[in-house]
Amino acid sequence: MSQITLIRHGQANTGAQDEISYDALSDLGGQQATWLGDHMRATGDDFARVYSGTMTRHLQTAAAWGDPAPTQDERLNEVAYFDLSQKMHEQFGIPVPSDRDGFVEHMPLVFTAWQDGKIEGVSESFHHFQTRVDEVLHEIAAGEGRALVVTSGGLIGMAVRVAMGLELGSFARLCLTIMNSSVHRLHPVGSGLTLTQFNAIPHLEARDRHHAQTYI
Repeated sequence: MSQITLIRHGQANTGAQDEISYDALSDLGGQQATWLGDHMRATGDDFARVYSGTMTRHLQTAAAWGDPAPTQDERLNEVAYFDLSQKMHEQFGIPVPSDRDGFVEHMPLVFTAWQDGKIEGVSESFHHFQTRVDEVLHEIAAGEGRALVVTSGGLIGMAVRVAMGLELGSFARLCLTIMNSSVHRLHPVGSGLTLTQFNAIPHLEARDRHHAQTYI
């Protein structure tokens, strides 16, 4: 098996309230990805293969990072969180949050209801999301050479849940901490993948880049 490096996309349209509007990088998001690519090349962090989801923010991040033509796989796409949130509002009267503090309370509620099958009319079940993440990561790990994957925070959180066996509450809290353009690594250990790096932002550690350390 091969090592996998996961990158969350750069900051997207933070003011969006639906999936389509959110799916584009902000100017800062593009800059975050560019800085990360520059840092990785300067430190000799090379990859034999580059993958991404099919979402606009994934492809824009990959291009700004330095690869305009990654291998696209829709299994690397994010869960439709805005859609889940809207259904929670319609079916249970729980308002959709507009800032990170609101998401801290909201995300565990949504993920618990989703896992328990209590949200009607969802486009994807929690079990299907977990299964596709597990399958695509093991397929990528089976390839030759180090692999880079540009994706989203929810998918990275699920990858860590699958690798480390996290319970739902820990998984939800973990997703809330994943920063834009952050770096995460899974290494093969025995027959599985183990987390060896989480939420690294070496390209944003300089004092004049602290403003670029974002979550949403």
